[in-house]
Amino acid sequence: RGWSRWLRLPLHPKSLYVVRQYLHGGDCGCLEAFGQGESLLQDPGCLEELEDRLHFYVEECDYLQGFQVLCDLHDGFSGVGAKVTELLCDEYSGKGILTWGLTPVSSNLVGSFFLQDSQKNIYSLMNTALGIVRLSGHSSLFCPLSLRGSLGLR
Repeated sequence: RGWSRWLRLPLHPKSLYVVRQYLHGGDCGCLEAFGQGESLLQDPGCLEELEDRLHFYVEECDYLQGFQVLCDLHDGFSGVGAKVTELLCDEYSGKGILTWGLTPVSSNLVGSFFLQDSQKNIYSLMNTALGIVRLSGHSSLFCPLSLRGSLGLR
């Protein structure tokens, strides 16, 4: 039950990893800070599960050339993406990592709620800055993508 049910193509069960504590109505609320996302992959169980899923797909490849990573920059998923690219860089050092950093069209819009709180905007700015630095450090090529000319930054 999530966004994947709206896809027209079925996904392999190993393609999805659900972070239970950040589900709607979960224990931890929203994944809104870079550090929250980064700490997810410091949990040995989560990291082991991610590595198992990754190795499953790598073993299916005849000739692995590299990886493409798409990652939100404005929320806690920038921390998750930073740890994932770090893992890929460490385990597959000879392979290319192309990372796409995604930002929303409006920096005032998260999900379907308008944010009036300047603290949320500061989180978004810090997440974007930390995400760009950390993702570009572990990627062969980092490309920010936004429909705004300023990546949501002023």
